[in-house]
Amino acid sequence: MLIVNKLIPQARGLAPVLVKRGTTLALGWDLRQKSRFDALDSAGRQLGVFLPRGTVLRGGDALVVEDGSLVIVQAAPQPVMVVRACAEHGSALDLMRATYHLANRHVALEIQADQLKLEPDHVLAEMLQAMHLTVTEELQGFEPEGGAYAAPSHGHGHDHAHAPAPAPRGKPVPVSVAAAPAPHVHGPGCGHDHGHDHGDHKH
Repeated sequence: MLIVNKLIPQARGLAPVLVKRGTTLALGWDLRQKSRFDALDSAGRQLGVFLPRGTVLRGGDALVVEDGSLVIVQAAPQPVMVVRACAEHGSALDLMRATYHLANRHVALEIQADQLKLEPDHVLAEMLQAMHLTVTEELQGFEPEGGAYAAPSHGHGHDHAHAPAPAPRGKPVPVSVAAAPAPHVHGPGCGHDHGHDHGDHKH
């Protein structure tokens, strides 16, 4: 068994050619939350992973084996519920509302611009459908949020804009005005009765 006790988050600082030469290790979310486990990499090597307690592995992380070789972590496809706004008469606000309610239940949640992903749960599926959302079960890699105070493991590759520098004294500070969102319009054949409670709507 080969021992792994070093992690390089997102393979930062490694030459791309070295990353390409590395073997891979596809792991589901449950196993990627463990700091000690055994696994087989893509070359069939038996690995014993011993990382600091509390370590969470993410797709793209590089593990360093005791012989100096690299193993690149992949998020293995697993059953997940994919939540999307109704294509006919939903909006991004529906997903925002769902995110709020799921966060209150401390659900592991992957948040994307047009969808949410979480582990299968029929009770939560019924709640989300009652909130005017579509829910499908699919096999996908799962990368839930790590929490606001978790150590970042993914580089965005861009700089974040912060508050503008103070304007010189005596000069007005420019103020940007966000455009108001366009009103949601239901087209013919929508089949959506605006007078009923959306909680009864099923997809």
